[in-house]
Amino acid sequence: MHTETDTLAPRTVVAADDVIALVDLRRHFGAGEHTVKAVDGVDLRIGRGEVVALLGPNGAGKTTTLDMLLGLAEPSSGTVAVLGAPPAKAAAAGAIGAVLQTGGLLSDLTVRETVEVIASLHGRDALSRVPAVLRRTQLDHLAGRRISKCSGGEQQRVKFALALVADPDILVLDEPTAGMDVTARRRFWDVMRADADAGRTILFATHYLEEAEQFARRTVVMHRGRIVADAPTAELRASLGARAVAATLPASGAADLVRRLTATGGVADLRVDAGRISLHTTDSDAVASALLHAGAHDLEVMAPTLETAFTTLTED
Repeated sequence: MHTETDTLAPRTVVAADDVIALVDLRRHFGAGEHTVKAVDGVDLRIGRGEVVALLGPNGAGKTTTLDMLLGLAEPSSGTVAVLGAPPAKAAAAGAIGAVLQTGGLLSDLTVRETVEVIASLHGRDALSRVPAVLRRTQLDHLAGRRISKCSGGEQQRVKFALALVADPDILVLDEPTAGMDVTARRRFWDVMRADADAGRTILFATHYLEEAEQFARRTVVMHRGRIVADAPTAELRASLGARAVAATLPASGAADLVRRLTATGGVADLRVDAGRISLHTTDSDAVASALLHAGAHDLEVMAPTLETAFTTLTED
């Protein structure tokens, strides 16, 4: 007997350490002086069970990269390997699933019929997973509703169900939570985290930087067709930008304290407003110690956000 968890757990597949390998990947459009380098020499390797966020401004090449990874577009040069095989072979075997921004659903079918149609393409095992997939994506109570009557967020969850029904080893998600409310987004990422812990590999592109910050263990930033950063998310966030420090100034000696901090190396953007000082510093421990020693209180020390790192990396 299989439990719901057993039914939906990622398959164990013997493969190389890199389940995704992009080597010198390029995709160009046009010719001559009108050539557009959408993807320009991308090297990316992702291991089993990783949760990787792919970030970048509009036009950075994220969607084009994902299209080549899924076999929806051919590279101009370079290679793509999914579980050591060409993308088309991995997709045909159900080893890679996707939730994409593009591509519509058949409006006259119900939610259950839509999932069953796609499941039927992957055989009897996939069909047997349909009830569990509907429960896991919280669509079981909407199973009889026509797609045309579903909201944008509900349709996005239907796409998620379609990606899961083949029980893929790898999930590729392009703006997966677009249109979802806060509760649905949180539930979605709870499911994704559990899948990654079970060995499923997840690569997702998003404009919600807080999603990358909270759920991605590794972040890759693209800009103008190239990868400009690739590091553990916490490390990337901490490596760019100083920490922000704020505190309420003491009743006496505040002016002298401000002068001393202004003269301290590594301090920038110092401001005083209504008796509260705020600044950025590369040595938050020393600044915090000076503030507390002088009698300041209500101290706050904030690490750089991923948004700060993203902005720094993608500024022209």
